[in-house]
Amino acid sequence: MIFDFTSRDWFATDHLIFPRVWLTTGCLMVIAVIALSVLDLPQPVEQIMLHDKVTHLIAYAGMMGWFAQIFRHDLTRLVLVSGFVALGIGIEFLQGMVPSRQFEVLDMVANTSGVVLAWALAYTRIGQVLPGVERLLTQRARAS
Repeated sequence: MIFDFTSRDWFATDHLIFPRVWLTTGCLMVIAVIALSVLDLPQPVEQIMLHDKVTHLIAYAGMMGWFAQIFRHDLTRLVLVSGFVALGIGIEFLQGMVPSRQFEVLDMVANTSGVVLAWALAYTRIGQVLPGVERLLTQRARAS
């Protein structure tokens, strides 16, 4: 695979019909991950999250995968990878300062693994989910 860093429009979303909806949803995802990472979780919620590292991997893969579908430029995706990895590391340091939370290097590894996994999957058919959803929605709207 050859990466293309020559395009001038890093933030092109012309392949999407509803880019603002997808961007807003993605930003809400990021806010939710940050909030859930630093707030006190009730005991029942903590018990549900027994597989903590899997949850970290899924959360960060979800965020990276979401934004990688919105922004297709290879350099933009690399910036997103760097940003989400930095976010995952930064949140762990922040958790070390919160009395009810703890700093864990393995959480950083899980976060980074999720980001890298989603980055790789963005170059497969999985990276075409949002445009596919848009096609389905517009086809159904035209049909009715």
